[in-house]
Amino acid sequence: MDATLLVLAAGMGSRYGGLKQMDPVGPGGETLMDYGIFDAMRAGFNRVVFIIREDFAEAFKRDIASRYEGRIDVGFAYQDMADLPAGFTVPAERGKPWGTAHAVRAARGVVDTPFAVINADDFYGRDAYRQMYQFFSDGAAANGNSVEAHFAMVGYTLAATLSPHGTVARGICRTDTGGMLVDVTEMTQLIGVGDGVENRPADGSVVRLQGSEPCSMNFWGFTPQLFDFLEELFPLWLKSHVTSSKDEWYIPFVVDSLVTAGRADVRMLRTEAAWLGLTYRAERESVATRLRQFVDIGEYPLPLW
Repeated sequence: MDATLLVLAAGMGSRYGGLKQMDPVGPGGETLMDYGIFDAMRAGFNRVVFIIREDFAEAFKRDIASRYEGRIDVGFAYQDMADLPAGFTVPAERGKPWGTAHAVRAARGVVDTPFAVINADDFYGRDAYRQMYQFFSDGAAANGNSVEAHFAMVGYTLAATLSPHGTVARGICRTDTGGMLVDVTEMTQLIGVGDGVENRPADGSVVRLQGSEPCSMNFWGFTPQLFDFLEELFPLWLKSHVTSSKDEWYIPFVVDSLVTAGRADVRMLRTEAAWLGLTYRAERESVATRLRQFVDIGEYPLPLW
């Protein structure tokens, strides 16, 4: 069946200090995105669409996307801060994009199949793509609930996704006994503390977690119906946030609102696959070491392509 991989690659990576999406961390000069697309292809995905910004589109297409030509169908969509519903304009003081939900919305005229959403700068592991493609192959309707749409997300164990170099942002998930998502709480200042995890926001309201909680690493599975939801919900969000210089509209916010309203359900696909990321530049060496280990045990060929 047809399935699209939607790659969020428009961010510059403020904490990392550079364009993470183009950083060659694999033993053959591969990017983390290369491994994701490789895993998606062998799981069954037959199209990839990159969400990028037009100001670095030429370099991205030349240095990154060109390596996939002839291997998988490639498309592009552009996240533009001025891409707003009628009646809204970008405030003069706004300097950053509107967030991951806005980035996904940019693909509304480009994607017409079931699609998975991933971050360009994350390594999700082969099993994550296999489970998501299987979910799509099953018709994305096996959840069994009478709702408007059936979605999925890959869940990782929180403690396995932290960074020793600083705080990270994660969507903390609660599920019911049937493995369906109950809600997602976005926590943006998570750090390992002793045998647990704490979220330490600027307002001082510390939240203590065990570390065993499932969390979202922004690997979602949607049907095109999501775009209708985004068009409906974005103006509502903008009404109370459009004047902000930095508030962002995150995918977990959208999913949580749809689940809470009973309009969509989300199956949690739990995986023990290794997650690797480049939140901070200091993580580059450890990520490169893990990728070399995967190659050494035969999980990936060298060179990858």
